[in-house]
Amino acid sequence: GKSKSNAVPRMTKTILSVVAVTSLGAGVAFARVADRGRVVKARNEASTTAKRMNHRSIDRRRAATKAELALEGPKYRGRNRHNAAREAKLRKLEAEASEHRKRNNVDYTPSQDANGKRMGDPSLLSREEVSHLALRSDSSGKRELSSQLTGCCYTYQSYSSSTLGSLYGKDLTTGDTPSHDSGDEDCTTDGLSFIGVSFSVNTAHGNPYTYQLNDQFPMENIIDRDYNYVMSMDEDGWLVGGGYKAFDYSGKMPYIDSSHTELLRVGNMNPAYGGTSISQVYNAMASLSFAPLSIYPEYVKGGGGGGDGSGSVPSSDVTLIVSVVETYSDDSYSDYEKFLNDLFNAFDAVGGGSCMDDHDTDPHVSMSRGVKFKSSTHEYNYFYTVNLEVAVWQSIYPKGVVIGSDSSAAFPPGSRTSAQYVGYGNLYFFYDRANITKAWAANRDMSSSEEYYSTLLANSDSDSLASMYSAVTTIGFDWQTKSGSGDDDQEDYEHNPYNWKATMAIHDMTDGWDLPPNCYMEGETFLGIPLAANSDSKLQSTSSFQNQFDFDSLCDFNYTYIVDFGTNHGWLVGEHLDNAVGSIVDKDTAHIPLFYLGTTNPNMGGMSLSNMIKVAKTIDFGTLYIKPAFVFADDNGHLKLQFEADSNSALGYLYNNLCSLLGISWNYNNPSNDYGYYTSCAMHAAGDQATYGCGPDNSGTGGFCPQMTIAYSAKFGSEDQAAAYMSMANNYVDYWRSLYPSGVAVGTNNFCSEGGCLGLFLNRMDVYQVFKPGSAGSWVEFNGGTFSPTASPAPTYQGGCDDPRNKHLDKCFRMQNKRKASVVAWDSLGTIGQLSILLVAFMATTLTVSIFLSRARRRKRKGESYVGFFLRDLQRTKKKKKKLRKRRKGGNDLEEDMLGDDRFGGDDDAYNPGPKPRAGRSSRSKSGSRSTRSKSRKSRDRSASRKRGSSRSRKDNDGDDDKSRRSKSKSRARSRQRSRSNSSRRNRDDGGNNSGRSSRRERSSSRSRRQLV
Repeated sequence: GKSKSNAVPRMTKTILSVVAVTSLGAGVAFARVADRGRVVKARNEASTTAKRMNHRSIDRRRAATKAELALEGPKYRGRNRHNAAREAKLRKLEAEASEHRKRNNVDYTPSQDANGKRMGDPSLLSREEVSHLALRSDSSGKRELSSQLTGCCYTYQSYSSSTLGSLYGKDLTTGDTPSHDSGDEDCTTDGLSFIGVSFSVNTAHGNPYTYQLNDQFPMENIIDRDYNYVMSMDEDGWLVGGGYKAFDYSGKMPYIDSSHTELLRVGNMNPAYGGTSISQVYNAMASLSFAPLSIYPEYVKGGGGGGDGSGSVPSSDVTLIVSVVETYSDDSYSDYEKFLNDLFNAFDAVGGGSCMDDHDTDPHVSMSRGVKFKSSTHEYNYFYTVNLEVAVWQSIYPKGVVIGSDSSAAFPPGSRTSAQYVGYGNLYFFYDRANITKAWAANRDMSSSEEYYSTLLANSDSDSLASMYSAVTTIGFDWQTKSGSGDDDQEDYEHNPYNWKATMAIHDMTDGWDLPPNCYMEGETFLGIPLAANSDSKLQSTSSFQNQFDFDSLCDFNYTYIVDFGTNHGWLVGEHLDNAVGSIVDKDTAHIPLFYLGTTNPNMGGMSLSNMIKVAKTIDFGTLYIKPAFVFADDNGHLKLQFEADSNSALGYLYNNLCSLLGISWNYNNPSNDYGYYTSCAMHAAGDQATYGCGPDNSGTGGFCPQMTIAYSAKFGSEDQAAAYMSMANNYVDYWRSLYPSGVAVGTNNFCSEGGCLGLFLNRMDVYQVFKPGSAGSWVEFNGGTFSPTASPAPTYQGGCDDPRNKHLDKCFRMQNKRKASVVAWDSLGTIGQLSILLVAFMATTLTVSIFLSRARRRKRKGESYVGFFLRDLQRTKKKKKKLRKRRKGGNDLEEDMLGDDRFGGDDDAYNPGPKPRAGRSSRSKSGSRSTRSKSRKSRDRSASRKRGSSRSRKDNDGDDDKSRRSKSKSRARSRQRSRSNSSRRNRDDGGNNSGRSSRRERSSSRSRRQLV
């Protein structure tokens, strides 16, 4: 008995230990149903079949079987809800039991009642729970993500944003302030608009919409698009050299080439904040007269430096230094100095704002920011290569060159105006670095010498260009000192990929990545939750992925608190058109990055886009619920909205499975998926889990930390303004927390209507693929258009749709659930057509009713109801139809064949008489005329009798229908008797003489005349 009683706690301990071990590893979930993106619409139709498939019970006596359950939607995800609830209860009991045993360090003997239920101590498990744990310990460890409980974030439901901020270790009262200002107190907001010269080039590898405004400097020769020297950059990549295509391997922002040099920083465009309006800029430039300016290339340099001191390589900006060639028409001032003086005077004359710079800027072309080289050697080689290119330009243009092009362009970008000739020596107004809105031509044509140099490269063939480049073998200026790559203070460095850490997934997008081992190219592709929403204040190309949050509430569009941004980007959740500070006008790019996949170039250690999609489709994840926590400014000054990092939510489980499927091999943990497709450029480890992420319940050593970036490097006017903004923003967050206490699955009526979808982003601007929870299908979304997949990738079995295993395929589903032709025809009419048909039917019904009522008022008897009249009128109508049918049957005399072949028989064509007449009818006379006269008399007799009968019925004042019918029948009977008597007399006297016949005809005709009178 003692051994038996001790066996139960030992078994319980063994099971708990097994469960604890198995729960440490994240299970890998794979899809059980195929992609069915093309049948999502069909399943939302209110047909009988769809209603049956979307209900759990088939009838009152029988519940739906597993095969009959819906293949997507809330019923599909909820099919195992009760099991998931039980598992949640068991996990809670396991945690209580483990904590209780650790605290008391003793074993407990379970106390049970007669039914085997546990009694007393809540840390003990019942027999049913122990058996369930035993079954779980024998399972493969994979869990069905789609059956997880909906909602999230139950632990901190009652916490405010300020309390959660302290739990996450964030200060919600501070923010960055600008390091310098314009020096004028009247300028309350800085800006980025300027007057300058464009170096934009349209290249084969760049954005196809880039302007060709520069035929003189091949800027693509001074960038490292192939990543031979550079390891990574910020999300914008190279700002010169043609821009980026939408499907670039690096996933950089698909901007056009924005290379330029500033001549005058106009700054803020709002006069209320000390700025200058656009109309003032246009008026000032229209009054200005200037000669073509010649530009001379100086050198390419790197600047800044960084790194966190723990093995991270330094980052810097790469810049092309240029100068404006100064010519002198007298001994006092150069022509360029006179131009600057005239430029400032023109803006002063139109009342330019105080935010405009009081001096000209140093001419330069910003090429890239946040650049990280693979090593100091790679940095040295890069600057040598590009400065050798600059040396070639200097040899070609020893006295500078006028910038321009022989192409056409229309400003601003996307303008519907016709393209105009560009020309040479133009100045441009840049509203922001990516948008030229106006161009002004020089006051004179180029001289012959200027024209020669400006068109030299465009008119040279390949051999001439080769000779120009081969003639320059050395750099004629001190490029090492100027570029910064030869400084004595700079230490040698080399990127060590094994210094990579899982926390690097929480990345500063204004800086380059530190890549993991075997990855040779950066990439911005990631999986995340799209949160963009369209509105009247944003670009119309913005797609609406959710309507649960209005993130405009977090933006200071009036610049009450914020005076500047550290980058060219303003509010990432949708910048206003004509914003005052001249930030790049982007569409709404709000999102929560979950898993960074890196480059889509397999030759550089990445993974192709198609393989990413294949693996992502195998994940059967549950509805993704999110819940805002607080707004804060991170260590880099970026404004972010933190969401609760609930590792037990569907989002946490999805992160675990993404790491186990696509994470990099790290710390002896390797990824595994059915296809065998992997990447070395993901920024997450295969062994990483949500419990290692940020948050009070997690360890803070992993990459799981759901955040949405609101703005990069926001600069507040003061610390007090920073605290005021944080208070305002977190008030909205507290409202959202009260509105969604258990989180919310975002979506719209037209996009992911059930909420909780996952998106594949090429970059933060372009959502390419969207996956629904529960493997319920996916869509391709790009550039504002949505395209469903045209073929299902599911494996098929032999037998076609007759095999039950193929019933979930698109073809079989449509075949087995084909809609009726009438339903299809009705739906094809559309809303307007259906309303038109219903309207016509209603009008026809009302017209019929009105006609019946009008007829009934005239003909119904006194005291007779409308229903009684309707029944009586219906019977009378039937009798009339019956009489008409009888009359048609009686008039078949002309249908007899009078000259048929049966009247003549034999070879001698002897005549055969017709059949004898039937009883009750007059026999036909052998004489044709007599038969005709008899028929004529009969018809006249009938006609006369009918006329007399009808006249009597009309003269009847009482309107009695029965009397009328009796009179008509009597007249018809008398007429028939006279006809029969006349016919019989004629038959008896058939053999008489002609005179007798004549007299009888006279008497008969006179008798018929008397009847007609």
